[in-house]
Amino acid sequence: MARISYRVRPETAVLTSGFDPALSVGSARPPVYRSSTFVFPSPEAAERAFEIVLGKRSPLGEDRPDLIYARLNHPNAEILEEQLVPLERGANSAAVFNSGMAAIVTVMLSFLERGSELIYTQPLYGGTQHLIHQVIEPLGFQARSVPAGDARALNDAIEQSRNLKLLLIESPANPTLMMTDLAAAAAAIRRHPNGPLLAVDNTLLGPTFQHPLAAGANLVIYSATKFLGGFSDLLAGAVLSNDPELILSLTGMRALLGNILQADECWILDSRLSTVALRMNRQSKNAQRIAEQLAKHPQVSRVIYPTLFKDPEQIRIRDAQTDYPGSLVTIEVKGGKRGAFEFLRHLKIAKNAVSLGGVETLVCHPMTTTHSELSPQEFSAAGITESLVRISVGTEHWRDLLSEFTRALDAVERP
Repeated sequence: MARISYRVRPETAVLTSGFDPALSVGSARPPVYRSSTFVFPSPEAAERAFEIVLGKRSPLGEDRPDLIYARLNHPNAEILEEQLVPLERGANSAAVFNSGMAAIVTVMLSFLERGSELIYTQPLYGGTQHLIHQVIEPLGFQARSVPAGDARALNDAIEQSRNLKLLLIESPANPTLMMTDLAAAAAAIRRHPNGPLLAVDNTLLGPTFQHPLAAGANLVIYSATKFLGGFSDLLAGAVLSNDPELILSLTGMRALLGNILQADECWILDSRLSTVALRMNRQSKNAQRIAEQLAKHPQVSRVIYPTLFKDPEQIRIRDAQTDYPGSLVTIEVKGGKRGAFEFLRHLKIAKNAVSLGGVETLVCHPMTTTHSELSPQEFSAAGITESLVRISVGTEHWRDLLSEFTRALDAVERP
């Protein structure tokens, strides 16, 4: 892999690290290495590679073992992982997976022990919460939720847990955008005698606008399908850390589960990394303009967006740990579920679809789609109502989007 002897900025590193054109007949950009197995230069190299993979010996410095088999690792994964690192402030290593859910479950299975406890903030992405209830708890792990943004409840839960191994925070929370103080959570974790880990799902604001490792987190998790991929055409996940040993544990579990990201998807995702900040900045500017105008519409009872926060604690957290507000806007349409559905029915430019972070604007009704696995009690605790609509603002012209949202709201029959 190519190495630069002097320090460069992330925008440069993402285009120059991790790939040496001389190793690919001069190709300016990484090609796709579509191979399931790799030839060893010698029997000794094969022995050494397997000893490292099985944990019998450690690699020396930056020296990498020879590749073995694509379920364990492959050139496109190595290139992508090395080029992801500069984007995440404080990171020095990464692992890529074939979906965001694959990344999350691998973190849980790697760092939870039978009988140990997972604490997580609520709301979470509905798929993550469903995973906890349907897989993690039946396997013998304990799980406890605390309200996102409630620092006292989180601190109390950490102090009261005797077997805590992992704290999972999604901030901002999906879809309510409730923020949790990451620095305070990291401080509470450090005081716990078990030495638990803090993992942050940074999908909604990272890596451009929020930096959990700098705030004290151990692991940062991404659904790379979203902003990192940016075009709603691939599934991917990623985990980054400032501790290479944690990533080594993850890649060992990844090899057993077989959920590494395949070569073609690695190649596609790698080609998107240099434009992540450009896309996210455009989307954030669009979203802020739209959110602040929608807040004035008579058919909207509430707009949830970071620049419109009214709670002093949420404002403090926003200002302390985020650089820009991002491109997720949540609105509550008057008329409950009927009003929300009528709003969705009148959209043409924006698409009624789940997911987020793409260059196209996507709008959905979380209660009946992304979070439909939740129980009535969980809906109530999460603050997800039947009138709530989540908007992922894309890169279209913001005035066109605002005009469409205004027309769709005007078409909603008054309750």
